[in-house]
Amino acid sequence: MKPKRFSWPGAALIAGLVFLYLPLVVVIVYSFNESRLVTVWTGFSTRWYGELMADSQLLRAAGVSLTVALLSATIATVLGTLAGFVLTRFGFFRGRALLVGTIAAPLVMPEVITGLSLLLVFVALEQGFAWMPGRGILTIVLAHASLTMSYVAIVVQARLAGMERDIEEAAADLGATPATVFRTITLPLIFPAVAAGWLLAFVLSLDDLVIASFVAGPQSTTLPMMVFSSIRLGVSPKINALAAILVLLTAVLLVVAARVQRGSKPAESSAG
Repeated sequence: MKPKRFSWPGAALIAGLVFLYLPLVVVIVYSFNESRLVTVWTGFSTRWYGELMADSQLLRAAGVSLTVALLSATIATVLGTLAGFVLTRFGFFRGRALLVGTIAAPLVMPEVITGLSLLLVFVALEQGFAWMPGRGILTIVLAHASLTMSYVAIVVQARLAGMERDIEEAAADLGATPATVFRTITLPLIFPAVAAGWLLAFVLSLDDLVIASFVAGPQSTTLPMMVFSSIRLGVSPKINALAAILVLLTAVLLVVAARVQRGSKPAESSAG
């Protein structure tokens, strides 16, 4: 047997994975550190998880972030799915180029510009209409939904572009209305892409700092804003515990997304 040769691509891949994931492992390990110093290990303890659960400000910020992420991801999924469907199935129509540009713009535009422009819009609306509420959770939800719907639209559009239309055309020939075809055939087939788009929108909203800093009000501080402001005075071990919980939440979402995608394959193969 010939000895395996050294592979530079494999070594580069391993080095990249270590560079990405080793800091996460260190943060999780040190979240169980007894010491108040985040870089000095003195013993195993779960005290910082208890102090994290007793921190009302962090819990309130976490609640705001989860609420915003759930609402904005749902709105973005509905609008993004409709936009992806229109771009894929409606062919050429007047205003298509404008719609494509509108969807693609948030993907390439700096978040500072997006946040500033949305801030100016919300301030103008608040001054022009007396019934408009001030900046708060609603403005963050609208800002995040307008950003993340572009990601959902691209994911759904890619799924629709690679899907055969034989079943949809057969249902239409049998008398099904376009709404019935979309609800009973198209939507179940693209559900993995819709679910992936929702998860992507949820994570992007939960992680956003720049745009939320522009459009948030004094009573709507999100978790990234709270963490960013707290580390200016030094990293607290509670932040390590919070990071460990967020990594666990992200891992659970990835497992759920993988199971949804795996469960949809038998349905797609039987439909084909």
